[in-house]
Amino acid sequence: MGLQDILSKHVVQAVKVIYNKELPTVEFQATRKEFAGDITVVIFPMLRVIKGNPVQIGAQIGQYLVEHVAEVEGYNVIKGFLNVEIKAAYFIQFFNSIKADATYGFTSPDPEDKAIMVEYSSPNTNKPLHLGHIRNNLLGYSVSEILKASGKKVYKTQIINDRGIHICKSMIAWKQFGQGETPESTGLKGDKLVGNYYVKFDQEYKQEIKQMIGDGYPEEEAKKQAPIFKAAQDMLLKWEAGDPETVALWEKMNQWVYDGFDVTYKNLGVDFDKLYYESETYLLGKEFVFEGLKTGVFFKKEDGSVWCDLTDEGLDEKLVLRSDGTAVYMTQDIGTAIQRVKDYPDVGGMVYTVGNEQEYHFKVLFLIIKKLGFEWAENLYHLSYGMVDLPSGKMKSREGTVVDADDLIDEMAATAGEISEELGKLDGYTETEKQDLYKVIGLGALKYYILKVDPKKRILFDPKESIDFQGNTGPFIQYTYARIQSILRKADIDVAMELDPENVFLSDKEKALIKQIQLFEDVVQQAATNHSPALIANYTYDLVKEFNSFYQNMSILGADTNTEKVFRVQLSQTVANIIKNAFSLLGIDVPKRM
Repeated sequence: MGLQDILSKHVVQAVKVIYNKELPTVEFQATRKEFAGDITVVIFPMLRVIKGNPVQIGAQIGQYLVEHVAEVEGYNVIKGFLNVEIKAAYFIQFFNSIKADATYGFTSPDPEDKAIMVEYSSPNTNKPLHLGHIRNNLLGYSVSEILKASGKKVYKTQIINDRGIHICKSMIAWKQFGQGETPESTGLKGDKLVGNYYVKFDQEYKQEIKQMIGDGYPEEEAKKQAPIFKAAQDMLLKWEAGDPETVALWEKMNQWVYDGFDVTYKNLGVDFDKLYYESETYLLGKEFVFEGLKTGVFFKKEDGSVWCDLTDEGLDEKLVLRSDGTAVYMTQDIGTAIQRVKDYPDVGGMVYTVGNEQEYHFKVLFLIIKKLGFEWAENLYHLSYGMVDLPSGKMKSREGTVVDADDLIDEMAATAGEISEELGKLDGYTETEKQDLYKVIGLGALKYYILKVDPKKRILFDPKESIDFQGNTGPFIQYTYARIQSILRKADIDVAMELDPENVFLSDKEKALIKQIQLFEDVVQQAATNHSPALIANYTYDLVKEFNSFYQNMSILGADTNTEKVFRVQLSQTVANIIKNAFSLLGIDVPKRM
């Protein structure tokens, strides 16, 4: 039982005994550093149940806790806040109970519980992954790992947008200008090669429009009639009709892209359990539209188009089937969601990692699925996130000004190398060891910088600022982990040794560190509930700050007694373990030496 649970039970009992009132809940908060105490009971909410002076109420409850709760040592009351002091033995007993647990803070899944499916990445196959995809992938992967750690079974998935006019643009440009180029003949990753032809299409398209306007065409007409655009549209029609030549080209160029994506995913350290392809799912959902028509979820307009009326929910009418019977994105998303539950019957909820420009789309999607009567519709969540900007400005894929994901990963490793060399931290490393470490530091810096920000907020990403060995950064936390590993290598002691609470004098620094360790389990649960890796990242930074304060003020290996030395080494080891586990939830590696 946690400290809050113990105290909560006794505070409720105290109110019952002293005032003969039933207190529904007890509110706690961390004790402010300037006051004595380890946890604070907030008195103000109690005034709804108990009438009286909050200071007096706090003092009476505090006195009751001292007399009736073995763990409580003392108390003080500041205005409406009861600061409770806890005996050192409680913290040492807690520490003894978790120090040997390599997965402390993580909860094993209940086999009876429903699983959660997390969708992320979901790129188009006409271009490589870029900086926006990096945030998407990091968020989706991290939230998946956090949900697992909180005790959920998780499936990771993506839906690849492999059909439509976008890929036809790359295909027609390659057909007209490619001269048979392949990833092998050019030495380019397949996604980059196809992306180059997407940019080429745009260049040629603009040129043709300019030419046609010069020949007297109105601009809008020129955009519709430009030969290369019409050729791309014809290609799409041929693909939809199953033309063998077009389908063969589409399969070939998409495979180039998939091979390229696989390399990027591997470098980024993310993975998937199941891939869905839009070419296989775009017709899904139509049967459910027809079903919904029968049950009155949808209605048909005079032109034959099918709609869902969401005005009662404060939204508008939403098209789910065009008058010609073709599906829209909404139809496809309805069908895909239902298909996923058919494929994985234990799924009881889904998380969609998609940018905040799609918030309305997901509101509508979730409402429609709910109206269709699926019970898991209650557990659908849109993990909405803001844009990633660079100091140099916004990205545009058509113009080829996008920050390529692979280039950024390489740049991060190179920057990590430059800074490490300047600091002279890597004496005695082989060249291979150095390069491996630069990747770990560079990627750690990138991931941490992006994940420490609340998903909903926009990010201005500065690569150089992210690779700093001081402050709230990935490398700073990695460096602390490496420092602890150095201590553990030098410590010649049995770290599994059980310490008697009576024999351990707990300093303020040690107590503060244990209190921080104690929070980890709750933080994992909060991060899962809020779908926020930022809570894990910032908790880890706070833990590291607390450890460094302890390290600077207390001698570890030079402790006065063997008991102190063992205890402090054990404490350091536990901190390192939590750093490693917390960073694994963010997809970040920790080096043993730095």
